[in-house]
Amino acid sequence: MPEPPLKDDEEPSAGARGRGPQRDEPSAQRDGGATSEGVPSGEGGSVKKERVLHTRVPAVLERELKRFAENLRMPVSNLVRTILEDAVNAADAAGESVEGRLKRAAQQLGLEREKLKKRVLPDQHFAGVYAFQPVTLAKDAACARCGRALVRGEHAHLGLAEPPPKSAAERIFVCEDCLPHA
Repeated sequence: MPEPPLKDDEEPSAGARGRGPQRDEPSAQRDGGATSEGVPSGEGGSVKKERVLHTRVPAVLERELKRFAENLRMPVSNLVRTILEDAVNAADAAGESVEGRLKRAAQQLGLEREKLKKRVLPDQHFAGVYAFQPVTLAKDAACARCGRALVRGEHAHLGLAEPPPKSAAERIFVCEDCLPHA
């Protein structure tokens, strides 16, 4: 014999736990199996809307859920809700973790790619240069790569090029930081 519908302040008996709706819910038929209940959230009297989901589960899973809920002395619906919330939170955390690692790996790959390009591709600033000679500047100059001012007396490197520069203004000087390394 089915148990009578429960009032809002009653708990289901041990035999009634997990057997579907415990109250008359006419909106379940209207909404295709889902109903809304107003549950006070505790702050300012606002109402948190919760949805009721009906689902089919294998008999073995139903027995395990009921046994587990009974051991925890909680309704099956609360147990299922907690399990689902934990599963969604774990999936979100795992997704964020994997996404973060993929972004870091992509950034590292980009940096390594740029380093490799600098080593392999010829530098356009030094297209005709075949060697660099360390010099002490007698006149002010500018680094051909970064544009930093090089002052008289500073150590720099003169680019030896083929064909040689036609004028003093075409000479290539680089600072220590911009000197290409093998």
